[in-house]
Amino acid sequence: MKERDWVVVGSTPEDMSARGFRQVGRDFPVFLHPDTGEEYALARTERKSGPGHTGFVCHAGPEVTLEDDLLRRDLTVNAMARDADGTLVDPFGGREDVERRLLRHVSDAFSEDPLRVFRVARFAAQLPGFRVAPETLELLRRMASQGMLEELSAERVWQELVKALASPAPERFFQVLEEAGAMSPWLRELRGLEPEFPADLESPEQRLGALAWSLPCQAVTDLCERLKAPKRFQQLAEHVAEHGRTLAAWSDRDPADVLAAVVAIGGVDRHRDPAPALAVVERCSGRSLDALRALIDELAAVGSAELLAQGFSGKALGEAIRRGRLERIRAAQDQLPNLSEKDR
Repeated sequence: MKERDWVVVGSTPEDMSARGFRQVGRDFPVFLHPDTGEEYALARTERKSGPGHTGFVCHAGPEVTLEDDLLRRDLTVNAMARDADGTLVDPFGGREDVERRLLRHVSDAFSEDPLRVFRVARFAAQLPGFRVAPETLELLRRMASQGMLEELSAERVWQELVKALASPAPERFFQVLEEAGAMSPWLRELRGLEPEFPADLESPEQRLGALAWSLPCQAVTDLCERLKAPKRFQQLAEHVAEHGRTLAAWSDRDPADVLAAVVAIGGVDRHRDPAPALAVVERCSGRSLDALRALIDELAAVGSAELLAQGFSGKALGEAIRRGRLERIRAAQDQLPNLSEKDR
């Protein structure tokens, strides 16, 4: 069984502490069981008090019922609970919606939190086969058209995007946002893109790289900086956008451009790994890059020891290493047939 979270009704923080539970929640009372470590949260309600995802005032008290607590959830499939004896508590039809494969909002309070637009899209990515209820999709459209998404922080949008990219059907995330007119302002570079994700690219970093395959590098940079993406995500995506097609068609490209692309992805740097970028380019282009991988090993082996022994140093040494690598690229290209014009 997966980890269980408990909702406690009819209690107070003082009562929970007296029973040996340890409080860990700052914004609302959440406690850890003294033996199992499971989370026990007091039933609570939420009231909108300001803009954005965090603009809520929470109230927890012994008068708050389980149904009150479930009412604040976003989707009916998340608004169910079980008693300790296993009895299902389902006041909003969540079980039926699971059977119907339907993502439906619980109440009009859904529209108080703009992050829920991205959460619904993310659930669609995590639950292939589930569709968004028409009334919920219309609510998403209204929230987006009213500019509510601008209230969100980059960090929260990024978290939802990463979770979606790690999901079984990441393309659904973008499809739902397109249908809701919710790609702007955060994901505006991806409008109309209809992304496809190769099945064997499973990491969020590489899937973001797959998105970048169809974008100009500046668009990728703008997107990543707006979302405050971690450096490793941004670098991989930028490398794919800027150098991907050169790497895919390396046997028919200028050796200087090929070398620049290989250097950019870390192919001659023993402290970096070019494999993630090469995997994205290979899957997105549909071309085998085994010969390029072998060439990269050769380029990395062009070292300075022999050249130093020949008297090269400083700038002259660097230029000699570069010439040696360009010669290796030309030799490798001569051993392979050129790509047709349509592949350039």
